[in-house]
Amino acid sequence: MSGFYCEGSVELTQLLNVALFHTGDANRQISDLKFKLVKSEQEVTALEQNIIRLEGQVTRYKTASESAEKVEDELKVEKRKLQRELRSALDRIDELEAANSHLSKRLEKMKANRNALLAQQ
Repeated sequence: MSGFYCEGSVELTQLLNVALFHTGDANRQISDLKFKLVKSEQEVTALEQNIIRLEGQVTRYKTASESAEKVEDELKVEKRKLQRELRSALDRIDELEAANSHLSKRLEKMKANRNALLAQQ
């Protein structure tokens, strides 16, 4: 029986060595996985902070865009108003030029009539 015990003891020792080897390998794997988990959690935290930063930028850009659109609309209204005023001013210039031309012709006629009267005397 002692021979059997020795053989069993050797097998048991071998099994224990294999188990210890696998346990050490498993512990290394667990350690690697824990490291990867911590690294992944850090990456997730960094990405979440990046998302918060980008959402803030989006909010600022939306506000700036809305403000620019409002200014653009106001400028369009102002442009239409100025164009109306310009058309009105150009129409008034045309009217005044026509009146000036008419008055100039009347003045020339009056001068011609005066010169004719002076020549008759």
